[in-house]
Amino acid sequence: MKRRELFSSFTSAFRDDSNAEVKESVIRPPYYAELESFSKLCVECEDKSCVSVCEEEIIFIMNDGTPMLDLTTSTGCTFCDECALACEADVLQVDKIRQIDALIEIDILKCLSWQQTMCFSCKDPCLENAIDFLGMFRPTINQDKCTSCGFCVYKCPTNAITIKGV
Repeated sequence: MKRRELFSSFTSAFRDDSNAEVKESVIRPPYYAELESFSKLCVECEDKSCVSVCEEEIIFIMNDGTPMLDLTTSTGCTFCDECALACEADVLQVDKIRQIDALIEIDILKCLSWQQTMCFSCKDPCLENAIDFLGMFRPTINQDKCTSCGFCVYKCPTNAITIKGV
């Protein structure tokens, strides 16, 4: 390994690769029984009422005509049932409520608390009390409690919290 390659590998973690392509998975509303229903029935729905009834404005229709959640632009999912109640195709059903199929993670290099700055921006909006702190620092996501609602994602001032579909 050349010296230039060695130093380049050390600094790669600090580079801003915001232009890099990232393959994102689709995060669906938490009221479905089968994923296949989205591609079969949602595309035929002309009303798309699930979008208009969402008070949090986190449901968007993708190019293929199916709904997805975007938990990075607004508060988060309150599990209010309104999208399921409005779904005429019965893809979303209130009795099929589940956790959001996503994984929330904290990037400790970006997190203020992990850098010894007191910050509870993620913990305060968490409805399930799923963010544990070691003392007053070092937050971690308790995956057993986390519903992946996304309230912590939007509130993080340094974008240290990410959400990925699973």
